Amino acid sequence: MEQDGGNNSRSGFFKKNPVLKIREFLSFLSIRFGLIFALNMQITIIFYWVYHITNDKLALGFVGLAEVIPAIGCSLFAGHFVDLSEKRKMVLTCIIAYILLGASLFILTTPYSFNALGLQPTLYLIYFLVFCGGVIRSFMGPSVFSLFGLIVPRKNYANATSWSSMAWQTGSVIGPLAAGVLIAFDGVIAGMLAVVAVELLLLIPILSISTKPILKKEKEPILQSLTMGIKFVVKTPALLGAQLLDMFSVLFGGAIALLPVYQKEILHVDEVGFGILRAAPGIGALLTLGILAFLPLRTHPGRKLFAAVTGFALCIIGFGISTNFILSFFMLLFSGMFDAVSVVIRSTILQLVTPDNMRGRVASVNTMFVSSSNELGDFESGVMAHWLGTVRAVVVGGCLTLGVVAVTFFSAPQLRKFGYEEEEVKE
Repeated sequence: MEQDGGNNSRSGFFKKNPVLKIREFLSFLSIRFGLIFALNMQITIIFYWVYHITNDKLALGFVGLAEVIPAIGCSLFAGHFVDLSEKRKMVLTCIIAYILLGASLFILTTPYSFNALGLQPTLYLIYFLVFCGGVIRSFMGPSVFSLFGLIVPRKNYANATSWSSMAWQTGSVIGPLAAGVLIAFDGVIAGMLAVVAVELLLLIPILSISTKPILKKEKEPILQSLTMGIKFVVKTPALLGAQLLDMFSVLFGGAIALLPVYQKEILHVDEVGFGILRAAPGIGALLTLGILAFLPLRTHPGRKLFAAVTGFALCIIGFGISTNFILSFFMLLFSGMFDAVSVVIRSTILQLVTPDNMRGRVASVNTMFVSSSNELGDFESGVMAHWLGTVRAVVVGGCLTLGVVAVTFFSAPQLRKFGYEEEEVKE
């Protein structure tokens, strides 16, 4: 009887999560987890490294700016190129590029390199390599998004998005935590070496995915192709509203770039504490995504998106005024929980309304709207902290996010009323 119950439980779990029976989707999840684990580890080490060799808050902002410039500047071209290319090959190429980038950063962290170059050349090379990472990312985002649509059946997009987000958030949790531990025990060199090792392992799952058909074979004029993604987003009110809401909430509400300042000057914790704080939003997101695997978001996604972003903003304000490590941890934890709901809803809307032959270009617009806002938010946080002070910068950012929620709520009725049901039947 107990065995039968276990089988029923297992069959019920896979019935709710049919995408876990797709072998290539499991490989896709491995790539999502491993890549974001390595990149979060890498950027956490870079932020820590830059602040501790410069003691300059503005330098943290320039790290974000270095990545956001190519993410915005290259995105439209990247989307056009991805739509005309084989998606698995594009992801493989991006992984190889990340390996070369990680190896370059590892060499830069060695004492020999620092002693030979000095502070300023080392800092400029860090910015240059982060810039190169932004270029790679502008191609990686549309490639992964397009590959997702070729692996997963349309009817399973919502379920697959939850698991994809869970893999992403798991990497987001463990990456910064691992970075903090490695920094504490063996310095930034060991952390950068671990990044390269993880990226090398990603070659295994990507090679296990078969080549995919190229759905867009006709070549229209390049300028026309580059603008089609933007035109599609602008003409799709629910998608445009979700993109703008997420972009401005991340732009104003991001506080992660200032964590080295909170660690050193406000909370007074060690490197492991820094890693724990950096991982807190991911831990919260992971908890929420685990719940969503059993209790999917099926009704009133638009309204829930607004509620989630409001909760996120309030948590950022609470974190900004906190001087207690435990309270700060939980504020970041809850911010991650609310953000996870936002990510799942926005990502599912994006997958459902985007035509297959435009996935690369629409995903590139998504990179410009949302992904780049993370780094632009890092720059904004660094500049605001430089002008207003760290605490005021974070609190003002949270308040601005609440203002964005209010404006979007009343100006985007299509997003408030958006439902999955009518979109899922559009095969």
